[in-house]
Amino acid sequence: MALNPPAPQSLRFSLRSTPQPSSASAASRRLLLFSDLAACSRLLRCPSWLQLRRRKAGPSPAKCVSGSAEEGGRWSDSETLVSDGDGSDGRVPGEDGGGRPSSDYFSIGIREPVYEVVEVKSNGMISTRKINRRQLLKSSGLRPRDIRSVDPSLWLINSMPSLLVREHAILLNLGSLRAIAMPERVLLFNYDSRGGKAFIESLLPRLNPDMNGGHCMPFELEVVEAALISRIQRYEQRLMNLEPRVISLLEVLPNRLTADILEELRLSKQALVELGSRAGALKQMLLDLLEDPHEIRRICIMGRNCIITKGSDNLECSVPLEKQIAEEEEEEIEMLLENYLQRCESCHGQAERLLDSAKEMEDSIAVNLSSRRLEVSRVELLLQVGAFCVAVGALVAGIFGMNLKSYLEEHVFAFWLTTGGIIFGAVVAFFLMYAYLKARKIL
Repeated sequence: MALNPPAPQSLRFSLRSTPQPSSASAASRRLLLFSDLAACSRLLRCPSWLQLRRRKAGPSPAKCVSGSAEEGGRWSDSETLVSDGDGSDGRVPGEDGGGRPSSDYFSIGIREPVYEVVEVKSNGMISTRKINRRQLLKSSGLRPRDIRSVDPSLWLINSMPSLLVREHAILLNLGSLRAIAMPERVLLFNYDSRGGKAFIESLLPRLNPDMNGGHCMPFELEVVEAALISRIQRYEQRLMNLEPRVISLLEVLPNRLTADILEELRLSKQALVELGSRAGALKQMLLDLLEDPHEIRRICIMGRNCIITKGSDNLECSVPLEKQIAEEEEEEIEMLLENYLQRCESCHGQAERLLDSAKEMEDSIAVNLSSRRLEVSRVELLLQVGAFCVAVGALVAGIFGMNLKSYLEEHVFAFWLTTGGIIFGAVVAFFLMYAYLKARKIL
């Protein structure tokens, strides 16, 4: 609420002289008045004496307003200055003087957001409409900070599930499902998403009196239950699709280590992590709601002449029947939330178990790959030892390959003796190196 500043203090001087004044007293009075007005015009920004003399004869109060130029912009709309002789009247801009209202200054340069929502009424009628933020706040009785929890443009900072209970509305944020439930209608954001379509498909049959036999709960509670049903059923459906695929992968691995199977395992694990985190967040939201009886009572008294005392949290209603109905609904809401909490916890637990099995399989695959890499390293080491021994024999052959006389070429048996010695030495060196590596537990 805007605060109007207090009216500034003013000095008023009457220019009408008293009847039959003496010449001395009149001159002194005019001199005193002129000196006061001159000082006022210099210090307090008042009209000059000549401007006052130009005015019509008769009582015309002159208003001197004390204040700086900065305070002049904060004058109220009813305060005006004395008009000059040229017809300009120094009027402060206001709503009656051609100025703007104070609320328009806040909207300068700011584009008010417009939401495209689907409105579902309690009789099952669906309509698509566009509503700006101000109309939404006015029709739902919410505050601007409440809208932030369901604003689709702020999905990066309000991605966690939430259920906020206000005096005339319930705000639901379940990921892709964002809605504002009121006693006679619900506004659905992101209605073209998968979660929004599933919510509408779950809500409409509950609003049909022919199929449901009439509403057994208030409309806003029907909306909350339909939202929880659509969200948990979606989690259960995703779990039913993931479970057979993960079990088949666990049966195949780790005997078949191919790139396709490992990629499928990675994608399944990623889907399980996402499902487990979302189900866990929804479970925590329901658990926090059940642990706060004040919020459940606020849901029950929506649309009734009931209040909750702050000290004792007792429920006081103007009509005893409404208090009895509210207490019965409180038990029903607790049972309803506990039911969906158990389903959500079951889904979350199954996803966590499958994720643990996938992680154990990844550990087994890592061990299997490590053992295979160890075998490859052993073979590589043996080949390197054999190559070293053969290289030593090649060194001897290279020495004899020099075109220098060693007088061994004159003997026939020298070739066979040298060849046998090279082979025998290479084999002996290989086994010696192998025994050394085994003793050091390298192989």
